[in-house]
This record gives sequence, structure tokens and C-alpha cells, in this order.
Amino acid sequence: MLSGVHAADAGAVMLDGDRIQFHSAQDSEAAGIAVIHQELALVPHLSVGENIFLGDEPVRFGLVDWDRMYHDAETLLQRLGVQIDCRERVQNLSVGEQQTVEIAKAMHKRRRILILDEPTSALAQDEFETLAALLDDLRTQGTAIIYISHKLDEVLRIADRLTVLRDGKTVDSRPRDTWNRDQIVRAMVGREIEELYPRIEHVAGEVRFEVNDFCVPDPLRPGRNVVDHVSFQVRAGEVLGLAGLVGAGRSELLLALFGYRVGYGRVRVDGQGLRLRSPRDAIDAGLALVPEDRKQLGLIPSFPVGQNLSLAHLKQFARFGFLNDQQETQRCAAVAEEFRVKTAGLDVAIETLSGGNQQKVVLGKWMLVTPKVLFLDEPTRGIDVGARAEIYSLIDDLTRRGLAVIVVSSELPEVLGISDRIIVLREGRQTGSFSREDATPEGVMEVATT
Repeated sequence: MLSGVHAADAGAVMLDGDRIQFHSAQDSEAAGIAVIHQELALVPHLSVGENIFLGDEPVRFGLVDWDRMYHDAETLLQRLGVQIDCRERVQNLSVGEQQTVEIAKAMHKRRRILILDEPTSALAQDEFETLAALLDDLRTQGTAIIYISHKLDEVLRIADRLTVLRDGKTVDSRPRDTWNRDQIVRAMVGREIEELYPRIEHVAGEVRFEVNDFCVPDPLRPGRNVVDHVSFQVRAGEVLGLAGLVGAGRSELLLALFGYRVGYGRVRVDGQGLRLRSPRDAIDAGLALVPEDRKQLGLIPSFPVGQNLSLAHLKQFARFGFLNDQQETQRCAAVAEEFRVKTAGLDVAIETLSGGNQQKVVLGKWMLVTPKVLFLDEPTRGIDVGARAEIYSLIDDLTRRGLAVIVVSSELPEVLGISDRIIVLREGRQTGSFSREDATPEGVMEVATT
């Protein structure tokens, strides 16, 4: 509503003491409001510089001043402490880099009010510190900032006041100094969470998934690899965590193992060698992927919940080329109930669901035909504390069923909290491994950075 996308049904928005109404995004921008949405709003086939200055390109003699545009874009990115080629197409950037471009786009607008919705969901800790310093600078210049995040350490670091919403209503709002982490969690979920990452012991079985000397070529730099000769094993009933900084090659590894990207090396499931030429090969072999970018790779936003659940396994509902709608609906309803998906029905468009419920659908769709190996790439990105606890519970339940689970997460406490073993990647190479008992934040970060 504050960005002008939706109209308010009741209440008032006051700006400098005056009541205002927005009928479009242009109205919001004209009032001096800039919004960085959780779902990125970039044009993939345009360059970084073109995206930053889209609709506000510098002009000279009636033509776009390309040199000035790219120079100013480079200056903005330097302020954010990142090195990105301003002439590179956005579609060739990682999710973390794209999010940085989105932030730079908002910084260029120099609005009086800046709203950031989960701006660091794909950023590493050092990148967050750069952003926090920039926001401190903007605050001293008089910019009002609304910062929306489920990362409590970030909120406590940045905010002057904290407001907690639950089910669309204000639960509490007061100065930061009157809050502590436990109080915030209690207000968010409506109950105590003694321990977000329960230390549950998993009984590992036989080796389920094995990777040897696996490489993923760098599409932008011929002759180089983004994943370089990585080897590991995962047993049935075990959670393997992949740790490392943004750009370490963890997501690229999972996408290649799922057949979405080109990769080469030896891959085995239950001792049988695989040739992964496409995601269909991976699915047929019992592999499943919950991707980092669920909107782009995990869902069809305009499709209803039920079709998103069944899409990967339509063959099991087909007979003589026709779908058995009743069987499909019954099975999808059972999975939605098992995974506690909050929705008005299976025919509701999935884009209307919260991030946590969308993630449950992405995870639940693979359970129509129980896989052998489950890849989870940033499984709790952009979802709240309560939904995270439910996702962790579901992961534990699937592991108890005998699935081999591989988890990528940029949040080190999450990797340490849910993994039975951890391997660390740095610049595509495997630099260390830890048992659950031996893993410490200091130890993992040391091998991830040196």
C-alpha cells in the first residue's frame, strides 16, 4: 500500500502531518518513497547500469548519456562496497549481486523515505555490514527508513524502534533498547521458542548419495570452474550442510547435480551411476531440489497451489494420456495438510501465499513421490521465525524417513543447527569438513575465508 500497488481500505497514511492517498506507484514515488521489494524487480536482459537508472537515464543533447550513466552506476556500487561490471546483463549475476543492484537502484533515487523488504536475504555478513553503514549515513542525512527483516540481529543492529506484526496486526511497538531477542521471537510467533535449532540425533544408514571430482564450468570465464573437483558422501537419514561465503559455488553445485546446469564428475545414488543431462534425469533418479530462487525456479506464480504441488509428478495421475483430476486433488490436499500449508484452497494462486507457505509447497511437491535425496538451497530465505521452526521440523521428519538431505545456507547458525556434518567451500573448492560435534562458527569461518 505504501508503494501505491494496493489501495488501503481503512485507516490513514500521514506524510509530514498531511493525510495522503496513493493511487499508483507513481504517486508513491512522487511523494518521495522508494521501495526495495523482497522479490526483485529488475529487467534481466538489460545491463546493471540500465537497471539502476531505468526511467531516469541521464540525457545529453536529447540522447542517453551512456558514459555518465555507467560512471554514476559504478560510483553507486562502490559506495555499497561491491565490484560488479555495470555493463553486465543482470540475468548473468548471482541472486546476491542482483539484490545489491536493487539496493543501488533505490539509493540513486534519493527518496525521503526508504522501505527495504528483506534486503539482505541473499547477502553475506560482510555485505550486510556495508549496507548497514550506508543506511547509517542516509539516516544522518535525514532519510526515514523502514527496514523489514526476519533476521533479528540485523533489526537489533539497525533499528531505533521495533514494531512486530503477526497475522497482519501490530503486536507491539517500542524503542529498540526495550527489546531483547527472546522478546522479539515471542511476539512474532505468539509462543516461546526455547531453541530454534533442536539438537536432534539422526541415525544415518548406508551411503545414499555420492559425488566424486565434480566440477561446474564458469559460463562467463571459459577454462575456469565455479565448482572445482568437489567430493562427498551423504547417508540415508543424514543432513549434510554446505557452508561458505556468497560466491563459493554452493548453489551452482546443487543446480548442476540436479541437471539444471552443466557439470561433470561421478555421481551415484544407492551405488548406481547417474548421467544428469536435465532435471528430468535427476527427478527420475530420486533427486529433488528446493531452489534458492523459489519464484524463478521452484514455482509458477500464476498457477494455483494444487497445480504447483502436482506439476513435477503428473505422470502418476495420468492414464492413457488423461489426468485423473480427483486423484490429483486428493493427493495434493493430503500433502498440503501434512506440510501445514495455510491456504484458502488448492485453487488459490500461489503468489497470494506468504513466503513461508510458498516454501512449504515447494518442499511438499516432492513428497508426492518420496525422493531419495533432497537438495535444499537457502530453505528459510525470506520467511519468518515461526515458519522457519516449521521448516526445520519438516526437514527433521523427512530425514527420519530415510532421505539424504543436503542443505545450503548463508546463515551460519542455521547450517550449524540443522546439519549432522558440514563441508565448507571457498571459491569453488572444498576447504574443510566438520562433524556436528566439532563444528564451531569460528572454525567454519576460518576455512571459508583463508
